[in-house]
Amino acid sequence: MEDSNLQLATFGAGCFWGVEETFRTTKGVKETAVGYMGGELKNPTYADVCSDKTGHAEVVQMKFDPKEVSFGDLLVIFFKTHDPTTQNRQGLDVGTQYRSVVFYHDDVQKEEAEIYKKELEEKKRFEKQIVTQIVPTQTFYKAEDYHQQYLAKRGLSTCHI
Repeated sequence: MEDSNLQLATFGAGCFWGVEETFRTTKGVKETAVGYMGGELKNPTYADVCSDKTGHAEVVQMKFDPKEVSFGDLLVIFFKTHDPTTQNRQGLDVGTQYRSVVFYHDDVQKEEAEIYKKELEEKKRFEKQIVTQIVPTQTFYKAEDYHQQYLAKRGLSTCHI
């Protein structure tokens, strides 16, 4: 049964395994899926995206209940759980597929993301400039089944070293 009160949010913050686990366990997030967004190739595979030639980012798309968790709350988690100052990189993972990006689903999300990013910059929350892209959502290509809830299936909560 589809809940029409749920909203979508889509974030790219490096390798999607750990990002998904963070949001999957967030109160108010009802469903997560990892996949690819923002590139040129239709129906990309993980191998295609890892080639760093398709332009896609590894993303987590989630359905959330705004009565339980706001998009603003999700933004706070997003910016706290990765380094938004590194261009096309998170930790040892390097490539455009690992870029920091908010794919907004409507003008409200766009405005909230832009305002929050500006607040972080003004408060100098990070030593370097935030490079997070804030761009309109594009076609979401769900990743292969073995990537879905990858860490949870293995009894892990993080993939960070």
